[in-house]
Amino acid sequence: MRMSLLLAVLLPALFVVLSAVQTTARADAPSVGSPAPAFSLQDQKGETHTLADYHGKWVVLYFYPKDDTPGCTTEACALRDNIFAFRKAGAVILGISVDDVASHKAFAEKHSLPFTLLADSTKQTARQYGVLVKMMGLFELAQRDTFLIDPQGRIARHWPKVDPKDHSDMVLKELLALQAAKPAG
Repeated sequence: MRMSLLLAVLLPALFVVLSAVQTTARADAPSVGSPAPAFSLQDQKGETHTLADYHGKWVVLYFYPKDDTPGCTTEACALRDNIFAFRKAGAVILGISVDDVASHKAFAEKHSLPFTLLADSTKQTARQYGVLVKMMGLFELAQRDTFLIDPQGRIARHWPKVDPKDHSDMVLKELLALQAAKPAG
């Protein structure tokens, strides 16, 4: 019991330290205006989603390092709390990490996340989006980056290395500004 408690306290702290010293060997992310890389990934229910499933909609595609860690929970809960505003704007939220389906299911249930979490266990999608990072040469995770994809499937905006606390509001504000500048039609 004491060891479990010790691990529960130390693992999140270790993750924070490792995040601060990650290596920067990343592939280039797709640029604004370019087509968003296609993917086919399972969600927290085991159902497969592709980017093509969302053609005609705005997509907030956010990558995050690890389920149920402090920053990732903060970011996910902020997006959850803004879900009605995103839906009103016609946007869907898709979260991606390299965690597996079971981990995503537990994370989504624990925090009542009303959006899709996609399991990129092969790390192929994170690699295509240029967000896969190696932590101290030990393991690879997705960096906390977000891509706003327009209804035609192009990258409309990219936020690298975001602040999980304020990010949801920033993405929503930018989404609404882009929609106002370029009405659908």
